[in-house]
Order: sequence, then structure tokens, then C-alpha cells
Amino acid sequence: MPLILISGYPSSGKTYRSNQLVEYFESNIAASADARISRLTVYHINDQSLGLTRDVYREARTEKDARATEYSAVKRALGKDTIVIADGLNYIKGFRYQLYCEAKAVQTPSCVVHVGTPIQKCEEINARLLESKEEDGGYVKDLFDNLVYRYEEPNGMTRWDSPLFTVPFDDGKPPLKEIWEAMIGSEGKAKVVKPNQATIMKPATESDYLYELDKASQEILNVILDWQKDHPGEGGGELAAGEEIIVLPANPVSLPQLQRLRRQYISLNRQHNLPKSRIRSSFIEYLNYNLG
Repeated sequence: MPLILISGYPSSGKTYRSNQLVEYFESNIAASADARISRLTVYHINDQSLGLTRDVYREARTEKDARATEYSAVKRALGKDTIVIADGLNYIKGFRYQLYCEAKAVQTPSCVVHVGTPIQKCEEINARLLESKEEDGGYVKDLFDNLVYRYEEPNGMTRWDSPLFTVPFDDGKPPLKEIWEAMIGSEGKAKVVKPNQATIMKPATESDYLYELDKASQEILNVILDWQKDHPGEGGGELAAGEEIIVLPANPVSLPQLQRLRRQYISLNRQHNLPKSRIRSSFIEYLNYNLG
């Protein structure tokens, strides 16, 4: 059942909003006469439940490990009788894409709830939390500023950030009913995720599939590198790659950056068995979003 991703600036009130969702969903489950709904269980996953402290965001290595811990917890919890509320910063679009893929792999709906608290208000809340000296109550100033700077706001135009529900700071409660309808469906009418080609086509053998992932993604990188070699110092614009369009950023993209994105893409999709015909377009879509 559904995956609900909470995202927002540090100290924006994400856990407060998550608790509202947990209370509403559990209340609906308890009151339902529909056997499909009454057997559901709500899992609330956040840094506290995973034993993570604010310090994990100080270094790239520890932050990467923390994301891996959250990813593993979400993956374990996803199932036909569970509602998973992933309450955290979830500020990196590539990580949200990764979790979206996990939900898609088990044919369950997902959404993003963006806690839209302004930065100034977050700073005020964070300062109060620091003064309270509660454990994991706030972020030290330099860490807070760094996380705000790196925050990648959800975009409802992308499929992995949609449906997107934005909750303003001064809103009394999130759009609870709308989120329930989008994720669970109406009473007696189940929310169904329509299988896509990746779930209904016969998957390739593992060795062949990984070969195709490697080959197709490298071909796309070669197209970009060849163009940049022929246009030194230039950037921006659209580059044709067969029937697909690669949108290049204003500044030239380095080889290490392209290789890193390629490795991330292969890691995200190595077990999802995309149809071979979709690998090129899927990788270009991934590049366009992460380079944009």
C-alpha cells in the first residue's frame, strides 16, 4: 500500500504534519467496515525511529549511510497491508526518485507532502529548538544553512514528485482527506496502480538486462561528451539523441559528474527490469532532471 514522502526545510514542522497524517489514517482505518482498509497498518519512519541524529548530515559519508538506512526501512515496510509515511528531509530529488521506484516496483501509489514553511520561520523554530536543548531538537546554524542551501524543492510536474500536496505553515491541517483519497481510494473502492510496461512485460535475463543498461547509458554519455568536445566551452541548449532530446545545462558537464549520474541510474534500475526500448529515454529523462 501507499508510500507518503514528507519533505521540507529543516525545522519546518515535518514530524508535526506526519503525526497529523498518522492520526487521521489510523482513525479512518479503525472506523472502516471495509476489510481491505481495516487490516491496514501505518508505519511512521523518521530519523528518531531509525536512531539517527542531526550529526549524520555533517559529512557526505554519514549522510549517505543515513539515506541508505531510511531507504532500507521503507523498502522493508512497503507491502499490500501497510501505509508508509517516510518523515524526513527527503530533500534530494534523486533520493525521492529512488523511493518512487521502490513503490512503483510493488505497484503501490506514492505521493509527496511538501511542508511549505518559509525559511525565516524555520530559522525561528530551529533557534527555539536549540535553546530547549532537547535531544535532536534542532540543527546548529552552519548545518541548518547548508541543508537549506542544498534543498531541492519537489516539483509536481515530475511523476516521482506527484501527486504533490503542499502544506503552508499557517494551514491548520494538511489536506488529509485529499491525501487519503489519492492513496487509498474511496470507501469500498480500492486505489489501483495501473501496471506499466516494466511490470507486465517479460523481463530480460539479469546478465542481458544489465548489459543493456550499461551499453545504452554509456552511448548517451558518449553523445554528450562528443558534442562537448566539438563545442569546447559551450553549454546549454538541446541535443538530439535519436528521437530523444537531452537538455544541457548552461555550464559544460564534467566527465566525473556524468559518470556519477550514470552509476546512480544503473544502481536505481538494476533490479527493475525496464523494457529495453525504455532504457535510453528513461536515462535521458533522469539526466535532464538531475542536470536541470
